[in-house]
Formats: sequence, structure tokens, C-alpha cells
Amino acid sequence: MAELNKSIFLSPPHMGGQELEFVKQAFESNYIAPVGPHVDAFEREFSEMVSIPHAAAVSSGTSAMHLALRLLGVGPGDEVIAPSFTFIGGVSPVIFQGAKLSFVDSEAKSWNMDPDLLAEELSFRNKQGNLPKAVISADILGQAADLDRILDICNQYHIPVVSDSAEALGATYKGRHAGKGSAFVVYSFNGNKIITTSGGGMLASDDGDLIKKAKFLSQQARDPAPHYEHTQIGYNYRMSNIVAAIGRGQLRVLHERVEKKRWICDYYRKVLADMPGIEFMPEASYGRATRWLTVILITPEDFGADREAVRQALERENIESRPVWKPMHMQPVFKGCSMRGGAVCEDLFKRGLCLPSGTAMTTGDIDRVIRVIKDCHRK
Repeated sequence: MAELNKSIFLSPPHMGGQELEFVKQAFESNYIAPVGPHVDAFEREFSEMVSIPHAAAVSSGTSAMHLALRLLGVGPGDEVIAPSFTFIGGVSPVIFQGAKLSFVDSEAKSWNMDPDLLAEELSFRNKQGNLPKAVISADILGQAADLDRILDICNQYHIPVVSDSAEALGATYKGRHAGKGSAFVVYSFNGNKIITTSGGGMLASDDGDLIKKAKFLSQQARDPAPHYEHTQIGYNYRMSNIVAAIGRGQLRVLHERVEKKRWICDYYRKVLADMPGIEFMPEASYGRATRWLTVILITPEDFGADREAVRQALERENIESRPVWKPMHMQPVFKGCSMRGGAVCEDLFKRGLCLPSGTAMTTGDIDRVIRVIKDCHRK
């Protein structure tokens, strides 16, 4: 009975086995603070994993985005265009820099930013003499955006692109890792991500000089001197050696975590795909998603219950699920920001539900989730 009532979480951490050994090494060496061999090794091994030559390990994906925008010169009076359908941590650094946000709707085939709408927005702004300082492209829910199209559109106006791949480590786009090709790529190792360091992030780029500057800013911008000398304002954003040690262990199981995430999605789909009123997040033809979270859309007129009724039914059974991200243009904090389109991401929010997708789930766990969903349909 205890097994039947155990909590099933949305996407909890899942250790691979080597993390503890690396952490033990860090303790034994007494490298605890934000310097040490595990930080250097994690950056190097991560770069090799994603085939991007330079990386800076930092305290979060949000701090990585903040550093990227600062290094691109985003500041007061500037605007940055971003997808509305994303997590706030990927866009709030625009506000940190005193700049303004403008949003673009999603495309149905990937749920990521619609390149056609982005092209319309930039063409309009070019005629107005009001081009943005940068564009943020998010790889939502483990699926890469159509990056080449976004880059081609932005390159016409010499606008740099930052890829927010926080949710897409392990995903590919046209055979390369998600985000590769952007000016900067941002990753997250938050506790619910496909691999975790408990908290942390990575900023990656082909430009070694920019990553060197990012590391400098992430350590309070301390100038070379025997005393504390500062000619710029920096941040306390550097990753600690302990956290990096966990990350090194997690990197070694990334491939099997991706395969398990995809298997979980396939299992849900096999059982639920023919159920009326249920649709699954599509996989764009240009890439391979990680299925970080398995996401369904529920049409209440066909299914017999709406998204919120299903979520609450799962909650009563001690099963965690959640609505998809509420679009940024609908958030009170971004009231007044411009928005191109909106119907697609508003519909995703209205009908979308993220199902438990933790890589330690058993078939019994998934079957338990499915039973609750089917019960909602029958009722």
C-alpha cells in the first residue's frame, strides 16, 4: 500500500553513482570555494560534450544569461526580443540590464519561437529604425528551436542571438548540439533538469575572449593585484568546486538520461495517444528532442475534463504535474511589453500539462499516472 501512495515527482534529481566520488575528492583536497580542479575539469568536459570550445561554469542558468547580455552590451534604452513561451529566468536578465523586452509567439511544429513572426517583427522594426540589441532563442522543454532560420533572419540585421538551452542539454538540431552556432549558449543544472548539480549553469561560446571576460565578471571583476582592486562591477556568479564535482558525475550519465526520458515519453504516447482529446508535444523534423518533460495538450470538449481537473486529480493521488509555462506576455510583471502573435502560446498554456518524467520512474509509476488520466476521461 505504501508503494501505491508514494510521491511521484515531476522531474527529480537522479544521481548516477560517480558524483559522490568526485565530491569526496573535492573535500579531501579542501577545494571547496569557487575555484579548483573540478571546476576546470567540468568546463573542459562540458565543452567537449557539446562541441563548443569555451565554457564558464556559473551559479545558475539565469546568471549565465545575465553575463551573456552584459557582454553583448545590452543596457538601458535597448530592447531584446524573446519568445513569450519560456521560463522567466531566461528573460529577466534583460530587465537586470535596464533594457526592455518584446515577445514573439511560438510555432505549432516545435512550440519554440516562430521564425516567420520574428522575421516580420525585425522587418517592421528595421523600417522604424528600432532594431533590438539582441534576440534570445529558447529551446523549450528539451526541443531545439529552428536555429539556422533564426540566425539567418538576425544576421541580415547584424543582431546577435543567445540560445537559452537550459532545458535542452542533450538535444540535437540538424545533427549538432542544441544552441551551437549562437553567440552564446546558456545551460541550466537546476534540480529538475536532465542532469543536475543541485543548482548551477554554464555559459558556452565559440569566442574564448568573451568566455574569459565572463569568468572575470563572475568573480566580482577583481583586477590582477595583491589587494582587492576593481575597475568594473562584477557578480558573485562562479560555480563552486563541490557543485562542479557533482556535475562531472552527472555528465557521465547524460546519454542514458536522454534515452530514458525519450522512453518515458514513448510509453505515455503508446497508451494515451489514441485517447480522444489528448495530443503530445510534437517533435520537429529537424532535430532530436530530449523529452525533458513529457507534455500533453488536453481538449476538454473531447476528453471530458480540462487540464486543471486532470492536474488536481493527479495531485490527490500524490502525483506531481504542472501546467506548461505561462507565456511571458501574460505575466503581470511584463505588462506593457509588445507581443507579436500570441494565439499559439496562449493555447499551449490553456491546454498543456507536464507529466511526471523523472528518469528513475518505473513502468509501475507511469502506469499509475496513466490510470488517473484515464479515470478523468471515464468520469
